[in-house]
Amino acid sequence: MEGRERNRLFTQKQGQQRRRASSFSKCIARSLVWILVLIIIAYLMILALLVHSKTSERTTTITELSGDSYNGDVSVAITGKAMNINNNNNKNKKNEIDEDGDTITIGVASTVTGCGSDPFIDGAAVLKYSIDINSAKYNNNSKYVYEHIIFYHPDAKECVLQLQNLGYILLEKPTPINVDEIQGDGGLRERIVVTGCCGEKELIKLESFRLTKYPLVIHLDLDVIINKPMDDVLDFMLNPSKASPELLAKIPIMWPKKDIPEDIQLLFTTDYNVVAPRRPDKPYQGGFFVIKPNIDSYDEFVDIVLSGDYDVKKGWGGKVGPFHGGMTVQGLFPWFYQYLHPGKSLELNRCIYNNMSDKPYLEKDNKMRVCRTNEEKCEDCRYKNMTDVVSFHFTICQKPWMCLEYKAQSDQFRLCRAMNRLWYTYRSELEISWGRSGQGKGSLKSEHYKGYCNKTGFKGYQHIQAPYGKPN
Repeated sequence: MEGRERNRLFTQKQGQQRRRASSFSKCIARSLVWILVLIIIAYLMILALLVHSKTSERTTTITELSGDSYNGDVSVAITGKAMNINNNNNKNKKNEIDEDGDTITIGVASTVTGCGSDPFIDGAAVLKYSIDINSAKYNNNSKYVYEHIIFYHPDAKECVLQLQNLGYILLEKPTPINVDEIQGDGGLRERIVVTGCCGEKELIKLESFRLTKYPLVIHLDLDVIINKPMDDVLDFMLNPSKASPELLAKIPIMWPKKDIPEDIQLLFTTDYNVVAPRRPDKPYQGGFFVIKPNIDSYDEFVDIVLSGDYDVKKGWGGKVGPFHGGMTVQGLFPWFYQYLHPGKSLELNRCIYNNMSDKPYLEKDNKMRVCRTNEEKCEDCRYKNMTDVVSFHFTICQKPWMCLEYKAQSDQFRLCRAMNRLWYTYRSELEISWGRSGQGKGSLKSEHYKGYCNKTGFKGYQHIQAPYGKPN
């Protein structure tokens, strides 16, 4: 009896111990589950904070610009902090449309034909920054992002390599034609090498037509800055036939009474200053154009040049030219799109796109003014409100790195002063995004030039120093 009792008590004790162990195990399991839940919640909170931080970075830089109606000058203030530009943040983008179907990648190309004295590296850096801050990467009002390409002639190889550190894609491109192979006896073969700014090398800009990975390519000279998003015009060019009345009203068409093409292959501005007002053949400005890439168009341009259908007195086909740059892009484009393929291009208002702050009329001896556009009344781009200008081209206003003193506060140079100051504001913001002070040591009009000019003239300009693009 006593043995059975001992066995019963022992068995009972073992059962109690098993129940305690089971209860303890359950408690441990529940605790582990709760710890795992807390870890997941903490991870999600950190992820949300990171996403919010990235979103905030896109909208922290706001540049406020206002004109002074009394002295014609412009004040510029920077609020927030400059963008932290990551030169590699576009590598994983799809060529046209990303995963959410909203963002479209556009190619932006520029051409370097040789190594000169101009600090085109600085121009390229500021141009790229001005485009990026007006893109979907940093501006919620845009749906376009941009990949930046440099076409360079082999002669320019040594001086363009550092552009890669700024986030540019470098493509070495020889002149697309052999000058010795140009046919005809109109003088093109002998004179194209000395025409315009860059001779036959200017034809490298035609390489834009071969960038077929992009739905559109914008070609810009390196002395250009972007002041606003370009979405309206890009939307319109991609689908002109589907443009709503609201969108159409936003497009700065130069001649709105003309028919709008159903398929726009080229957007351009005209350089009315080069020829007399009544001449029907006018050059397309080579510092800005937007095209739909097309290999057939590229091949046709090359064939046109090689055919030599150009006369030094009558131009292309005896109809377009001669004028400055007319043997290359500035004359080829109007010959191609006005005569060979009409109804495929559209001219934009030159006061809004590619504004050069040019004088719009001729003044005759009797003080009579004649519009260069051959209109009775013409718009004066020099007095355009700065906030309306999308892109500005430093030609007539001189290059930003000339460090002008601006002693005279003439109202006709108001826009020149304002855009020059904006260029230096962009440079300052860009250098801040690299972890620098955004202020040079120069003493010339330091509020305007941000300390990057020590005296007037090119020799007074302080270049952007390498290394580039170091984030904060």
